[in-house]
Order: sequence, then structure tokens, then C-alpha cells
Amino acid sequence: MNTFGKSFRVSTFGESHGEGIGCVIDGVPAGLRIDEHFIASMMARRAPGRNQYATQRKESDKVQILSGVFEGLSTGTPIGMWIANNGTKSSDYANIKDIFRPGHADYTYFKKYGIRDYRGGGRSSARESAARVAAGAVAQMLLREFGISVQSGICSIGNIAGKQYDFAYALESEIYALDKECEDEQKTLIENVKREHDSIGGSALIRVDGLPVGLGEPLYHRLDGALAEALMGLNAVKAVEIGDGISSCAQQGSEHNDEMDKNGFKSNHSGGILGGISNGNTLLVKAHFKPTPSIFIPQATLDIHSQEQTCHIKGRHDPCVAVRGSVVAQAMVALVLADMLLLHATSQLCFLKKIYE
Repeated sequence: MNTFGKSFRVSTFGESHGEGIGCVIDGVPAGLRIDEHFIASMMARRAPGRNQYATQRKESDKVQILSGVFEGLSTGTPIGMWIANNGTKSSDYANIKDIFRPGHADYTYFKKYGIRDYRGGGRSSARESAARVAAGAVAQMLLREFGISVQSGICSIGNIAGKQYDFAYALESEIYALDKECEDEQKTLIENVKREHDSIGGSALIRVDGLPVGLGEPLYHRLDGALAEALMGLNAVKAVEIGDGISSCAQQGSEHNDEMDKNGFKSNHSGGILGGISNGNTLLVKAHFKPTPSIFIPQATLDIHSQEQTCHIKGRHDPCVAVRGSVVAQAMVALVLADMLLLHATSQLCFLKKIYE
């Protein structure tokens, strides 16, 4: 499946070392002001080659809008977006064209399809996420019209976890650190594993303010379920938490329940979702990324003929994929919420129509 969403639908296409990456967004209401500067700013945050903490692959990641926008406004028709690949070095992958890289999708893609694009992983590459960020920027424009804001940042690198979260500071940080008190320590850890030709995992926090009550459907299209599915569909994400998440299993009901008074909820252990439906509180989601599988340490593996080999990876890779991955996670949360917002509006309109018929 290459299409995401029910009302706000996004289809992506392209491969890591193909001509480029693109997407088609269907369901954007007519009249939405399309801010190309905002799209460019989100693309710049995800772009490779920004600093020593990201892959040194150089891509401008300039988004070209092909359709669906006239005089700065959406027309209600599909919005086509194109991002050219300019910094490919396919020769870096020649030595592993018949070898399965440990930790990558090479083995499963080959077994499923009988063929794989060995140049950077082809479709399975995180390069595809550039299209998701472009689409997510449009989703955020829609959300902003309703006073909904989506922010993201890095809350932990390896075992170094922040204790306070400053999303404004994260925008200025080279690694999007939410806690400036531990940023230098997190940077040093990334630098050390990079020097050792290794990689490290990390966690991103996505915060959403201004959500109305009622987004999400009971049982089979829950808001938390949709968020988990969308984020688990990202390269390297291995776990997703809503609110207190994993720590909830060690809590008592009296501790975890969010009591209420006339001013609203007195706490937010639920992370803004009850029964799969937004409760109007701040939405808090964590995405946990595994270490980048592309490392420069020799690893035992197999080739396409099931013969034992040693894998020597070349090229340019992120020492910590969570850093740029946090921007993609923000985009995916925005896409889920834009879709839920349109679904909610449609259901309310249908209900009102029945009343007045």
C-alpha cells in the first residue's frame, strides 16, 4: 500500500536513487492558503547534509508543486508535489548488490518480491519520507486554520533523556534537543558512536495543542490506533507511546486517572485521548527509533544465494536517525489529525443533514 488516509489521502512514489520522490495529496479543501515558505522550512529541517549529526548526502529538497494550487490557494483538486534527487552516489552500493545488509529491509523485500533495488534500499529507504514531510506541511496548514499546532523534538538519545521540554529551543538546536541541559551530552554521544563507525537510537516527542474533543472513531479507527499505525510505518520506529505510555503499566488507577474540575482535566496521563477519541487536552506522542542500521563495522550476513558473506557498508548515513526522524514523525501526526478532522467534519455534517431533512 502506498496511500495513507481516508479523507485526507496521500500517495507517495519514488525511490532513494531514482529521479526523485513525490506525492499526490487528495482531499484538501478548496481555498486553503498554501504557504510554500512553510513547506520549505519543514523540508529544511528534515534535509540531509545539515550538519555533522546527519548524513552528508547533499539534497536541496526543493518542493515543486505540480497541480492543485492556483494563485496560492488550493483548488480542491489533487495537489501533486515533486522533489528531485540530486545527490545520489549509487556506486557506493555496488559491492552489496547481492548481499543483504543486516538490520535493513533487503532480505524481506527480496523474499517477498524476488527483486530489490540495492541502491540505498530503493523504496524502503528513508529518502521516501521527504514526500511525507511535504504532505505533512500541507496538513499542518489545514490544522492551523482550526487553531491546532503540532511540534516535535528529541527527548532522548541513547540513555541520555531530557527532563524538561522546550519546543521553541528544539527549533534552534542542531539535534532538535528539547532539553538544553543535556543537549551537549547527547551530541557527544552521537559524535562518539560516529567516530566508532557505529550508530545510536533515540526518541522523539510530538506535542499537539488546540485539538477539539471528538477526533477519532470508537473501536476500529481510534485516534491512538491511527497514530500508532502511522508512526510505526516510519523507517526505524520500533515503539510508540501515548501519554504516560509504558510507565502506565506500573501505575495504580488512582494515580493514572485524569481527574476533572470545572476548568477541565487536572492532569494528562492519558496524553489527550480517551476511548480512542481526543478529549481536548494536549496530545502527547513519543516515537522510539532504533539505531541506524547502516554502520561501517563489518557484519556477518548472507547473499541472495544463501551463502555466508561479510557486509562492508559504504556511503553516507545518519549516526542517529531519530534526529531527522523526529521531523517526519511530526508530519505523520499532522497527516493523521488532518484526516481525522475532515472525517469528524463530514460525520457532523451528515448528522445535521438528517436533523433538517
